[in-house]
Amino acid sequence: MGTKSSKSGQPETQAYPADKARQGEIILRKPWQRIVFFGGLVGLLIVGLLAGFLLAH
Repeated sequence: MGTKSSKSGQPETQAYPADKARQGEIILRKPWQRIVFFGGLVGLLIVGLLAGFLLAH
């Protein structure tokens, strides 16, 4: 089990470097990958706008 800190009774945590903790990169090397990715984003935007429009009326 983890080591307990003497003050709070909760396990101690180690610091993790910020450059290792950051999120991954989206790598779109081929044109079809870019088309699919951005098409999906545009599709989500359109669905959101349609849903908002239909719920408003």
